[in-house]
Amino acid sequence: MSDARLALALAQLNPVVGDLDGNLARLRRARAAAAEAGAEVMVATELVIAGYPPEDLVNKPSFLAAVEQRVHQLAEDTADGGPAVILGAPWCEDPETRRPAPPGTVYNAALLLDGGAVQAVRAKWDLPNYGVFDEKRLFTPAPQLPGPMPVRGFRLGVMVCEDAWSADVTECLEENGAGLLIAINGSPFEEGKGDTRLQLALARVAESGLPLIYLNQVGGQDELVFDGASFALDGDQNLVAQLASFDEHLAVTHWHRDSLDTWTVANAPMIAPPDGQGAVYRALVRGLRDYVDKNGFPGVVIGLSGGIDSAMTAVVAVDALGPERVRCLLMPSPYTSQRSLDDAAECARLLGVRLDTVRIDSAMGAFTDMLAPLFDDLPPDTTEENVQARIRGITLMAVSNKFGPMVLSTGNKSEVSVGYSTLYGDMAGGYSVLKDVYKTQVYALARWRNSERPADARGPDGRVVPESILDKAPSAELKPDQTDQDSLPPYSELDDILVCLIERDMGMAEIAARGHDAGVVRKVWHMLEGAEYKRRQAPPGVKITRRSFGRDRRYPITNKYRG
Repeated sequence: MSDARLALALAQLNPVVGDLDGNLARLRRARAAAAEAGAEVMVATELVIAGYPPEDLVNKPSFLAAVEQRVHQLAEDTADGGPAVILGAPWCEDPETRRPAPPGTVYNAALLLDGGAVQAVRAKWDLPNYGVFDEKRLFTPAPQLPGPMPVRGFRLGVMVCEDAWSADVTECLEENGAGLLIAINGSPFEEGKGDTRLQLALARVAESGLPLIYLNQVGGQDELVFDGASFALDGDQNLVAQLASFDEHLAVTHWHRDSLDTWTVANAPMIAPPDGQGAVYRALVRGLRDYVDKNGFPGVVIGLSGGIDSAMTAVVAVDALGPERVRCLLMPSPYTSQRSLDDAAECARLLGVRLDTVRIDSAMGAFTDMLAPLFDDLPPDTTEENVQARIRGITLMAVSNKFGPMVLSTGNKSEVSVGYSTLYGDMAGGYSVLKDVYKTQVYALARWRNSERPADARGPDGRVVPESILDKAPSAELKPDQTDQDSLPPYSELDDILVCLIERDMGMAEIAARGHDAGVVRKVWHMLEGAEYKRRQAPPGVKITRRSFGRDRRYPITNKYRG
């Protein structure tokens, strides 16, 4: 076999679900840049022309027809002799016969566009049906294991996402003469998932002896954040390319196959991905930025209380959007301490955001007088506390309605887990930045951000969360001298129990064996299950763990099991 060279562009893009013209324009810009850099082939990600995940949009014949139209428009561009394009799209053509598939059949496909037409179709074989994925209800699996794509004199083993996670597809491609494996993905961010992807890719390379390119989407889509972080391995399992994380990136890589059929790559970027709290923080920023911008909101409004959760929500918002697009309201009651007033003011000063003060005393009095005839002189309890939270929710929504910014709710995963939140009060909002972040991690993120500033942050350098907020005991301040630990175990204990219950599905006895009091474990379990009805009404928020609340974890509201 003679020497051969291939200039391959990797297009790690940020598509918008349903914005077919916008996604087509992104692909055209990327292809033009790839052509200018001398690329012969450009590869884009899973379902990129539709945006990922398109969910039930693929059940609409008009949507599928519109996708097909844009694909053919891009295919016509390739008649110019420039780069061929490999991309993902929902497709209604049989991948083997190239004839229209039976009605209701839609493939999650990789397409080869070259010479002015769609030259090849490869459908996804292994449709995931776990966690946030339910592709079996949307797509038809490939009728048989896919073979290599012939592209510009090379046989490329193109796999669609999950197909790279098992050995069957790789084995078929290798046996049928593929020389280079390319996996196009829409893989959402989770803590630690980068290592998982790398290990799976290494396994495919070890099994086949073939180099592998792992190309992943970037950007936020509802609750999911795609971190990009695309990479390539050579046939000896060496990492030879690493693209940017959480940002769009077009990289032209130069592959050389020698006479011994050994591949090497040159001029490939090596950008180290963030890790630990830095990776989580970047995910929160990207998720919020894209949710706000892709849905057309002018900015956000936040209830700034002087506590850690609202402070961190404001910090992420400023880094995502810039201080000019973040407005904060301080809504003190008679129970709000002077320290909280000072802390909120200092946080707003550090971030450079507008802070308006709206006292809720008069509204509390109005509700007390209005409800007194109905309450039959019963003593105050959580009812009056919840009224305060709902007054604040109404105030934030009023500002949102009048001026247009979206309300950000500020609850964290620990509170949402056990129902330590008020429906139509502090749960009010269009998006929740900390929805999947446990309380102890909120503190860790705050300390990390006080010492680090991501390159894409639009907020200030240096300290952004006052030390006074980090040092004080958490409190909702809905009654005199209240702290969260009046009702909850210490957060270090609570979070460990919740991780065991939510992320690991452990039983109560097993959790107690870790050193927790069995009665406390039982109480937390009851609180977790009893708050399901609240979580169903909570706003969406950034997913960072393996099991966020939503499609990852589907428990019934009416549920008597407490085993």
